Amino acid sequence: MSAVGRVSEARAGWAMSSPALAAIILFFVLPAVASLFLSFTDFDIYALADIGNLRFVGFQNYERLIGNPLFWKAVTNTLLFVGFGVPFIVALSLFAAMLVNSRWLKWSPVWRVALFAPYVTTLVATAVVWRYLLHTRYGLVNYLLSLFGIAPIDWLGDPNASLPAILIFVGWKTFGYNMIIFLAALQTVPRELDEAARIDGANWFTRLRHVTLPAIAPTVLLVSVLTVAGMFQLFAEPYVMTQGGPAQSTVTILYFMYEEGFKWWNLGSGAAVAFLLFLCILAVTLVQLRLARRSGAI
Repeated sequence: MSAVGRVSEARAGWAMSSPALAAIILFFVLPAVASLFLSFTDFDIYALADIGNLRFVGFQNYERLIGNPLFWKAVTNTLLFVGFGVPFIVALSLFAAMLVNSRWLKWSPVWRVALFAPYVTTLVATAVVWRYLLHTRYGLVNYLLSLFGIAPIDWLGDPNASLPAILIFVGWKTFGYNMIIFLAALQTVPRELDEAARIDGANWFTRLRHVTLPAIAPTVLLVSVLTVAGMFQLFAEPYVMTQGGPAQSTVTILYFMYEEGFKWWNLGSGAAVAFLLFLCILAVTLVQLRLARRSGAI
C-alpha cells in the first residue's frame, strides 16, 4: 500500500472511532480527572452552595484516610471479599458452565436460563428473599443445617458470620454472568481433543487440567479480572443486606466512600477514596496480567 493509501486508511480509522473515543473521554476520562482534582480539595456541602468556599488542601484527605481506623477496616473487609470471593465465584461459574455444556444434561436451555436468572433479578427483591433464607429462627439455611445437628447461626447479626453470608449472596447473584462467558468459551474447545484424551485413559480431572483449562485460559483471565474489579467495587449487597454491620464487619471501600461523600458530604475525602480504589484495582489487574503472561495464558 502506498503512503497516500496508508494516510487515507488512518484518517478513515480515526473518523470511525472518534465518536466512541469522544464518549470515553467525556464519560470516563474527564470524571476520573475531576475526581483526582477533587481529592486534593476540601470539597464539601459548603462548596456545593458556593464554589468560592472550595480550598486546595494538598494531601490532607489522604493523610486523614491513612489515620482513619474505619478506612483500614473497610480495606481489610474488601480484601477478604476479594481473596475469598474471586476464587469462589470463578470456580462456581466454571462448574456451572461445564454442567450446562455437558452432553448428558437434559433440558440444557432451561438450566441456562434458570442459572442466569439471579443476575438479572432485582437486587432488592433477591436481598429480601435472602434475608428470610438467612433468618436465625425461621430461615431455610439454618433449618437445613439443623438436620446435621448444627446450631442456628445468626448470619446477618454475628460479625463472624455476616461476611460469609454476604459472600454467598454475592456469589449466587453474580455467577450467572460469568457462566455465560465460560459457556461461550467452552463451546469453542474441540470435542476431538477431549475424546482423544478420554481414549488415552485420562480421567475427568486430567482432561480438565490439560485440555479444557489451557484452551479457555484467556477467558479464565478475563473472568478473573472482571470478578476482581467487581469485588473491589462491592457496595449494593452489604448496603441492602446489613448496612455495613454488624460492628462494621461488612463495610467495604465503596461503602466507606459512599458514607464519606454522600452521608457526611466530605466529597473531597470521598474522591480520595475513589482514587485509591482505582489504584488498587489497577495494581491487582497488572499483577494478574503479568502472572498470565508468565504462565502462557496470553
